[in-house]
Amino acid sequence: MLTLAADIEVLARFGRALADPIRCRILLALREAPAHPADLADTLEISRTRLSNHLACLRDCGLVVAVPVGRRSRYELADERLGHALDDLRTAVVAVEADKTCVDADEKGCC
Repeated sequence: MLTLAADIEVLARFGRALADPIRCRILLALREAPAHPADLADTLEISRTRLSNHLACLRDCGLVVAVPVGRRSRYELADERLGHALDDLRTAVVAVEADKTCVDADEKGCC
């Protein structure tokens, strides 16, 4: 059983991972199917260096794993439940207008 501190740390790591649009795109792509970094970079239209940095972050957060395939590595979600969690988050989030932020965003440093 996780403690409250451990629960908070897990959610904070997940939040950090989702805080960047590129990492969100990577997670959504890997939700569809495992992929090699070169293929992911091409699909997402980002440089391999940039992708590598984001994959390292996602690995450090414990959300993706690198699976050796011969001399290459294939990336996949660390747990299939993450795909379900991403789906749940996408459907649970209330759509907001793109030009709107929280009323206190500047003061609180959010949004």
